[in-house]
Amino acid sequence: MSGSQPAPQPESAGPPGEGARLGEVARLFLKLGSIAFGGPAAHIAMMEDEVVRRRRWLSRAEFLDYLGATNLIPGPNSTEMAIHIGHRRAGWAGLVVAGTCFILPAACLVGVIAWMYVRFGTLPAVTGLLYGVKPVVIAVVLRAIWGLGRAALRTRLVTVVGIAALVAAALGVHELLVLFGAGAVMAIAARVILAPGNGVPVVGLLMNPGDRQGPIRGITSSVAATGVVAAAAGMAAPFSLWALFGVFAKIGAVLFGSGYVLLAFVRADLVERLGWLTERQLLDAVAIGQVTPGPVFTTATFVGYVLAGAPGAAVATIGIFLPAFIFVAISGPIVPRLRRSALAGRVLDGVNVGSLALMTMVTWHLAGSALVDPLTILVAVLSALLLLRFRTNSAWLVLAGAGVGLLASLGQRTP
Repeated sequence: MSGSQPAPQPESAGPPGEGARLGEVARLFLKLGSIAFGGPAAHIAMMEDEVVRRRRWLSRAEFLDYLGATNLIPGPNSTEMAIHIGHRRAGWAGLVVAGTCFILPAACLVGVIAWMYVRFGTLPAVTGLLYGVKPVVIAVVLRAIWGLGRAALRTRLVTVVGIAALVAAALGVHELLVLFGAGAVMAIAARVILAPGNGVPVVGLLMNPGDRQGPIRGITSSVAATGVVAAAAGMAAPFSLWALFGVFAKIGAVLFGSGYVLLAFVRADLVERLGWLTERQLLDAVAIGQVTPGPVFTTATFVGYVLAGAPGAAVATIGIFLPAFIFVAISGPIVPRLRRSALAGRVLDGVNVGSLALMTMVTWHLAGSALVDPLTILVAVLSALLLLRFRTNSAWLVLAGAGVGLLASLGQRTP
């Protein structure tokens, strides 16, 4: 028995195995980048389905730890989750490949739509597509929350903290306060429970200066430095590709919370301060970001194309996503260390249940706009049944939902 288990290991350790893993990562995230509608919560749910349930690249506990880590750094959460998974599965090359493959399909699609927008002055109609996809997304996210919740709520204390975080999120408390509050409660509880000397103090691990200058402090310094450099690059009102890169690099380096907060940042910089974009163009850009698959941050691709064609689209896309790769590269190796520390592990438990609480509230709000009539409710119920009972791949359900939405849209137009 003991001799039979190590047999697969030499294959994956050598170059051919590494290449195969890199190919797996590329294929998975190209697929998810092409069909992952519904925003970060839906994207993360689809990743959980693929890498925890189907492929078993990560355990639920490991997936939760990376989810908590992505919520503690700025940038697009679902893209950062893809980058974490790629790094875990295929090393540093996987980090780059996973993030790039997740971004690329959406960026290309948004670029094509932006070309049509500039050429013809209108947006393609995609309302029918979303009509059928959104109910499927609700079912996918609920199934992920259920599975991750069972892994996260291991003790009464964590369950109570999770319920409190959910109540705080429902009352409109800021996302970062929910996350850090849940982590702080778990830290205080750990201080009471753990005897002196058990575990590494989380404050010392993450924030103390000197020899133990922690990773989060380093990340915060990087955010500040990147923001200062990018702000300086974007200060000049005359347009240039470097200035465009600076604006979006700054946004990618300091934006916490939902991807939709992007609207406020882009408006402040490009509409009000620099005057490069009109209010109408901004609203159209945000609409495209919402109705295309993949990360919402590809809104930057649309804006860049409107301002400077294909070069502008490329520069804006690289600018807004580059900080995510840097932050994950810095923070990713730290996550296992946090889990090995008893006290830091409890803080991570709190952040994890806080993340699930925020994910639950996003799903609740999304359900209000997705389940609008008997047909959408039926699609959601059938999707949930197929996911839970028959373990149907969520990608097929998304495509089926898109088909239902398009048929329903055509039926409404037929006299």
